[in-house]
Amino acid sequence: MGDITTFKRREIKYLLEEEKYKKIMAMLKTRLVEDEHGKSTICNVYYDTPDYRIIRKSLEKPVYKEKLRLRSYGVVPRDGKVFVELKKKYKGIVYKRREVMTLEQSEEYLKDGKCPKEQTQIIREIDWFMHYYENLAPAMYISYEREAYYSDEDPNLRITFDENIMYRPYDMELSVNTGGMPILNQGQHLMEVKAGGAIPVWLTEMFDELEIFPTSFSKYGRAYMATALIKED
Repeated sequence: MGDITTFKRREIKYLLEEEKYKKIMAMLKTRLVEDEHGKSTICNVYYDTPDYRIIRKSLEKPVYKEKLRLRSYGVVPRDGKVFVELKKKYKGIVYKRREVMTLEQSEEYLKDGKCPKEQTQIIREIDWFMHYYENLAPAMYISYEREAYYSDEDPNLRITFDENIMYRPYDMELSVNTGGMPILNQGQHLMEVKAGGAIPVWLTEMFDELEIFPTSFSKYGRAYMATALIKED
């Protein structure tokens, strides 16, 4: 199965304490199949302007928002595979566009605009984004451990669980070891339901039974706010 480069879906987030995480996992295990990445470490570098224009706008919860990040599965060498991702959200629907490059190629592209690939619609969209937001540079590193599953009835329904979410506003390179400061409290898990259509009834019934409710949660937003508070202190 090749790398998927475009997504269009709803993404609903839930913050779970350890007890509810264990209960929902026990209920879901007969409904879900581990996806190709299974349990993995995801590393991200978010790009922003010097005055953090992108994340500040996102935190205002506008109807439309967007962000640019570099993603890898685990720490990668200079010639390792990464994804240059442009993520947009409009009226609750998430649109993700991404291109595969080596880490070295991606950094040259994002720093100097030297694209190693032929022009595609996705590259044109990323180019426009970088032109619109001038002086983009690495602004935040975020890594986390993820368990990823999909429904055995509907492969377009995915559920992920993130823990050990760490951030750092320094050493913002995917070739550097993971680590930093925690975003979640001990024992907390961030669950995301990703669906191309409606959430199935059986899943909403599970959430109702366990009193699990959606929440607004941005990893980059939380990291930015924590960094801003540190600077104020």
